[in-house]
Amino acid sequence: MRDCTIFTLSNGLRVVHQRVTTSAIVHCGLVLDIGSRDESITNQGIAHFWEHMAFKGTRKRKTLDIISSLDSVGGELNAYTDKEKIAFYASVRKEYFERAIDLLSDITFHSIFPEKELEKERGVILEEMAMYLDSPDESLQDEFESVVFKNHPMGMNILGRAETINTFQKKDFVSFFKEHINTKRIVFSCVGDIALDDVERLAKKYLENFKTHQLNGKRRKFSSYKPAYQVLERTVKQAKCAIGSEAYPVHNGNRVPLYLLVNILGGPGMNSRLNLSLRERYGLVYSVDAHYIPYSDTGMFAVFFGTEPKQLDKCINLVKKEMNRFCDKPLSKAQLAAAKEQIKGQLAMSEENNLSLMLMMARSVLLYNRVPKLEEIFNMIDATDALKLQDVAQDIFDEKKLSFLTMIPESEKGKANGKKKV
Repeated sequence: MRDCTIFTLSNGLRVVHQRVTTSAIVHCGLVLDIGSRDESITNQGIAHFWEHMAFKGTRKRKTLDIISSLDSVGGELNAYTDKEKIAFYASVRKEYFERAIDLLSDITFHSIFPEKELEKERGVILEEMAMYLDSPDESLQDEFESVVFKNHPMGMNILGRAETINTFQKKDFVSFFKEHINTKRIVFSCVGDIALDDVERLAKKYLENFKTHQLNGKRRKFSSYKPAYQVLERTVKQAKCAIGSEAYPVHNGNRVPLYLLVNILGGPGMNSRLNLSLRERYGLVYSVDAHYIPYSDTGMFAVFFGTEPKQLDKCINLVKKEMNRFCDKPLSKAQLAAAKEQIKGQLAMSEENNLSLMLMMARSVLLYNRVPKLEEIFNMIDATDALKLQDVAQDIFDEKKLSFLTMIPESEKGKANGKKKV
């Protein structure tokens, strides 16, 4: 049973802690409610670039000091940027917890964006973009988000564009930081064998000295979804496909039913309906996955797979067929009970990973100002009936609402059903 503590520092920053006495490792991190959706077309990619630059120097640390501080004691320091969050986090033996929180607070709040390092990191990010474009499986989701969230920051690639990356200077990072930092929208999360008193003491020592920042700016909401079909020609051997639509935001009451529905359709279990159909029955794909990604004011449902170009249409029709099954007929009592037990088991196992648990706790505090207990989530799953799942399926899986993105080999020009190529 989850038993975490949440408290607020004088500058508005919140701290969430769960003591786990069975591990010698502490996982901790700062998660900020800032992401790529807070950019504009003229500064696209700056949030991710800022995440990189945080490791390149502070008022009291140089790059080598930052990257070796935890590595030298066998720890790990990492970060990520997504549509709505930037996170800096670390994993260390509990003896080095203070070193970790000191370092995390320093790179988050006191980066100086040195010009010399900026030029080097610009090249690193451009190489990251090139590597990303060489990996169609990795880029498929981002490309599909640009279809679903067209003409909105939610649809912009997190890495940015070469045109914008090449223009950023130190003043741009300083301005972006000042314009978007809000201490009430920052959470420090910690999971490990550290007493609450020590967490409170060190949080006050290293996190409370950053002055209060309170911004009233609101994000531009997404409200203009229209189904679309795009074909991209790439140097790939397989045809890659994404099928999906806009979905429910994180506070919507249908969020849990949709999670359950998508898990049955194409979750990680090998018994998902899409895997049984496309792979086990017909041998058309190596893998096929369905995902539901909720955001603060919108969401996305998507199915992803790759197949031989000549099998693309057949795979698309099989995906539609499986989605239509949910729309046409409610699950039986036995099917629903089995699906509920499966997703509850998956959720319980995910909590065995303390790093994932730490990041989940931070996100939950940002979204709900609390961390729901596992039993509470189980109760919401158990309260979902077959008719509710059918209603959600008829809404989200409605073929008139679906968007399609296919990546096809360049040699397949003109063979993609006559659809527009971009």
